[in-house]
Amino acid sequence: MSTTTTTATTSATATTTTTAATAATATAARTAVGRWGVTALALVIVAVLLFPLYWMFNASLQPSHALLSIPPRWFPADPTLDGYRAAFDTQGRHLLISLFVACGNVLVTLAVAAPLAWALAKFRLRYAGLLLFVLLIVQMLPGIVKANSLFTLYSEIGLLNNTIGLMLAQSTLSVPFAAVLLRAQLQQVPTEVVEAAALDGAGHWRTFLRIVLPMSRNGVITAGLFAFLFSWADFLFAITLTSREAVTPVTVGIYRFIGANTTDWNALMASAVLASVPAAILLVIAQRYIAVGVTGGSVKD
Repeated sequence: MSTTTTTATTSATATTTTTAATAATATAARTAVGRWGVTALALVIVAVLLFPLYWMFNASLQPSHALLSIPPRWFPADPTLDGYRAAFDTQGRHLLISLFVACGNVLVTLAVAAPLAWALAKFRLRYAGLLLFVLLIVQMLPGIVKANSLFTLYSEIGLLNNTIGLMLAQSTLSVPFAAVLLRAQLQQVPTEVVEAAALDGAGHWRTFLRIVLPMSRNGVITAGLFAFLFSWADFLFAITLTSREAVTPVTVGIYRFIGANTTDWNALMASAVLASVPAAILLVIAQRYIAVGVTGGSVKD
């Protein structure tokens, strides 16, 4: 009787173990299939999103007449660089202007936004809350309102068709954003570090430049990158505040080039590729700082 009971118990245990193992295997298989399905869906979405970029590059290497062929050529069978030569001839100066204005906007933005963010983060300002509210409201103003207001002001003080004026105009968009972003980052700087620097004889500016900014490198790089991208992609301020070809940035340059060369798709696509390269390079270089810089200050101890 005892032997029979033991055998039955052992068989039941083995059956239960086998069933559990089968269920675990089935669950693992379903999980693997689910993961592969999600991965495949993500790849399809990425392919759809990146296809316009691929087609832009593909078209930039094909002669203009080949782009009108039916069916379309998915790969450049006879690649040519004529479009890039035309793009450099017509847009080279505009690219340099955009690069100069964007870098200048980064310097202006960080020079204004970083001290402002530090003051809002650590100093007991009487109207700090109101100032922060104003910064948020400024970002909500339609760009056309700012552009028209600045056009009236610039026409009075002589800053129309001026790269410095364009930098200052674009900073009205990037400074409030950078100040709000950096404030969250600078709030995480330990007060003890600042107090230790003060005990060592460092003044406010020396502490800020030598200690605070290096400790907030991710936020500073992120703010600078967004300021560059805002400026590089700006069209509204550029079309409103510049009319001379000598001070036109690349966004307006491509817009006017399209109007004058509606059939030269090869050169148009090459111009678009060249305009995308600086932003793409910066994003690749700074991507490891962006996530930390954007989320800095979002979690408090």
